[in-house]
Amino acid sequence: SESAEAKRGLQVCSPFANDMPTLVIRTPLGSVRLELRPDAAPQTVAYISKCVRDGLYDGRAWYRSDFVIQCGLHGSGVHNPNGNLQVNETHTGPKVSNTRGTAAIAHFDSPDNGNTEFFVNLQANAHLDSVYGGDCVFAGGGG
Repeated sequence: SESAEAKRGLQVCSPFANDMPTLVIRTPLGSVRLELRPDAAPQTVAYISKCVRDGLYDGRAWYRSDFVIQCGLHGSGVHNPNGNLQVNETHTGPKVSNTRGTAAIAHFDSPDNGNTEFFVNLQANAHLDSVYGGDCVFAGGGG
């Protein structure tokens, strides 16, 4: 029998061989592993990891499919006990562009107001590096 942790849609897992933690996205069609980038966005990685561990993404649908797929609590009516992320690390760490396979936290109308919404880039989206102050990349494709 599969454990509750193993059934979760998103999970922060043990590191890759290069010691970077991973975010695993499980879907009925298979799993996607994203290498988290605490070197580029430590506060964003900590925030998303806490939201994942708190189960905030469990059972959430992914939406959009034009240039990104996105997930989060937007419009769900579910309260986020972690509050909003009050920092945008786009310009403070190593520059990581919104390229295919990377994941970034969405910053809606304010550059320093991230929340549980994040997306995985389905293509290179360099325009997202600067919109609303830049959508901060916190993970890259790991296979």
